[in-house]
Amino acid sequence: MTTLNTQPLYIYKIVPSSAGVREPLPERLPVSELDQNSGFVHLSMAHQVPNTLKMFFKNEPLVYILRIQYATVMSDIRWESPDGKVCGPRPDEGLFPHLYNGLKLGRDEVESIAIWQNDGGWEKALEGAKPWLVY
Repeated sequence: MTTLNTQPLYIYKIVPSSAGVREPLPERLPVSELDQNSGFVHLSMAHQVPNTLKMFFKNEPLVYILRIQYATVMSDIRWESPDGKVCGPRPDEGLFPHLYNGLKLGRDEVESIAIWQNDGGWEKALEGAKPWLVY
């Protein structure tokens, strides 16, 4: 299922600053164009977050990182390769969790939220996130 051969405790959704995640979270957050076109919610495991940030959020001033307890969505997760049309192969990262639940992601699925600032790259945010970004 995963490259680690164990179930993750958490999986993560990265949301750009333009989406404006607010608390309290609504029942259903707006869906990104990518997720809408794919028919599922693109997620990452903790060890996949750094490259996802670097590939898709390089120029974002800040992002919202939504932490989802895997056990709460496990029945709706499919482990799949990233779509080559979107980002090309990422062989060292294994399969990615994709949420197939009718594109619903909101207060029932999200356990907590972090806001990370892009400080000339994501390294500083990632370093500070180690206690929260569970590998």
